[in-house]
Amino acid sequence: MEIVTRHHGIVTYNDEDVIIFKKGLPGFKELKNFITFPLESNEDFTILHSIEDVEVGLVLISPFTITLDYQFKIPDTLIKELQIDNEEDVLVLTTVTLNSKIEDMTTNLKAPIIINIKEKLGEQLILDNDKYKIKQPLFEI
Repeated sequence: MEIVTRHHGIVTYNDEDVIIFKKGLPGFKELKNFITFPLESNEDFTILHSIEDVEVGLVLISPFTITLDYQFKIPDTLIKELQIDNEEDVLVLTTVTLNSKIEDMTTNLKAPIIINIKEKLGEQLILDNDKYKIKQPLFEI
């Protein structure tokens, strides 16, 4: 199948590529089905794109590229909801706020997106931890 995205052109995907967010995402509660693909110009970034609304795509990054000691506990209820059996099946990404000034680009370490890559289930988790910022600079300049 294909979707024509606003910023990334035509993206081809299969049914098994679709990640289901049963609760949607904050700000996009009505959207449940997404795909991921690398950003062509910089593979450090991943695009999480809705297949229900071609206008909605989020730029994501692995929080471990920003802070090597990034860690938190996934609540047992979320482990059950996402059907996580192995930590190897878990992909953790954080949303990126883009800006024309590179020093103003940030990522939200306070609310990681957790994806079970085996079961294709995902959810955004809000951490109850003051250690991580909503607007963590991507680049130290």
